[in-house]
Amino acid sequence: VLDNYIQLWSDPQFLNSLWVTVRFVFFAVAIETVLGLALALFCLREFHGIRLLRTILIIPMVVTPVVVAIVFRLIYASDAGMLTAFSEAMGGGQIQILGDPLKAFIGLVALDVWEWTPLMFLILLAGLQSLPQEPFEAARVDGAGAWRTFVDHTLPMLRPVLAIAIVLRTIDAFGTFDQVFVLTHGGPGEATKLLSIFGYDTSFKFQQTGYAAALFITVGLIILAFALFAVRMLKRAGPPQ
Repeated sequence: VLDNYIQLWSDPQFLNSLWVTVRFVFFAVAIETVLGLALALFCLREFHGIRLLRTILIIPMVVTPVVVAIVFRLIYASDAGMLTAFSEAMGGGQIQILGDPLKAFIGLVALDVWEWTPLMFLILLAGLQSLPQEPFEAARVDGAGAWRTFVDHTLPMLRPVLAIAIVLRTIDAFGTFDQVFVLTHGGPGEATKLLSIFGYDTSFKFQQTGYAAALFITVGLIILAFALFAVRMLKRAGPPQ
């Protein structure tokens, strides 16, 4: 049993999948956090049609991941995809997404951002709506601008909610499987082979169940270590002053 764990950390395919997963999680969660916060700040205001806009923004999150992957596969297809059709209509040629390692990785990140930015949006919107209004009223009296108010008041008070949202989304992103399985199945080459795909292939394609079990236990421990580290950092930071 111990040999599986020793072999795992000397396996180039595992190390590559770990690196691909870390990069995927970092870029996806970072973009989702920024976009989710921007949308939450925009939708915090009350204006005509805001309820409809909030409803529309959360639609991607409720669509089945497999369906999302199929739709994006149709968009990215080089022969008859929507991007290629648009390019040809503008006088260009075929757009190769899924056949290029870098573009396939970016395409996978874009899919994840489209699907899960609404989750960050909902969490951060709820956090913004729960903030006390006294500091903002005082800032307006002092003549502080929107950016200064955001940096000095909104962001510090929103920090716990922001940290929790990032931790939850990071843990979930580590387990991404359905979308990448349908969209690229880890290809081209190993450009999008996340740990979930590597574990699936190891267990079901190559029938190495013991090795796959060691892999998933290791991934679980990595996620647990990250969660504990994040919680400790959040506690150490304490409530905003």
